[in-house]
Amino acid sequence: MIKGAAMNKPVVIGIAGGTGSGKTSIAKAIKKQVEEHVTVLTQDSYYKSFPDLPLKERHMINFDHPSTYDTKLLIEHIQNLVRNVPIEMPIYDFTTHLRKKETIQQNPAKIIIVEGILLFENEELRSLMDIKIFVDTDADIRIIRRIDRDIKERGRTLQSTIDQYLATVRPMHNEFVEPSKRFADIIIPEGGHNKIGIDMIVSKIKNIVG
Repeated sequence: MIKGAAMNKPVVIGIAGGTGSGKTSIAKAIKKQVEEHVTVLTQDSYYKSFPDLPLKERHMINFDHPSTYDTKLLIEHIQNLVRNVPIEMPIYDFTTHLRKKETIQQNPAKIIIVEGILLFENEELRSLMDIKIFVDTDADIRIIRRIDRDIKERGRTLQSTIDQYLATVRPMHNEFVEPSKRFADIIIPEGGHNKIGIDMIVSKIKNIVG
């Protein structure tokens, strides 16, 4: 199936897994080795915007629930790239919970990588993927990475990050993310630290692009 897909259209690779599992690290590692053939979309860029809500209420939204993603737009963008049509990927501001006016142009490529926590939860989105990878990392490692990222990159405090993890991240992981692992074709433990796993995927991709 993959060989046929490669001949007729780009190959879409989905990388899913819990928060802080190492999805982005794997996507970057793959892109670094076959950069000229790869376009990367991040599911986090497709959060819905909430301009009508006060900032205080936006902070209270459960951003780990599937309903907070603009999955319809993400599906449309993947379909456009597969049809060789460039797209404008949104840029999301995690401090205001709004989309920025600017976008990032993403061009078609032989390999389209999509990464995000809930990629495999949605059947229509899942069906667009030729290869589905789930990054399986222990919860204690994931929460440490989440805290580090949210404080350094998203302007949050330690306490707010812990509160969010306990209130929404962990319950949503158990309800939606972990069960979606059964749809994966490949499961990689420890994310970007799993060099052998990454090398195997890169080797497969190089096979596909020729």
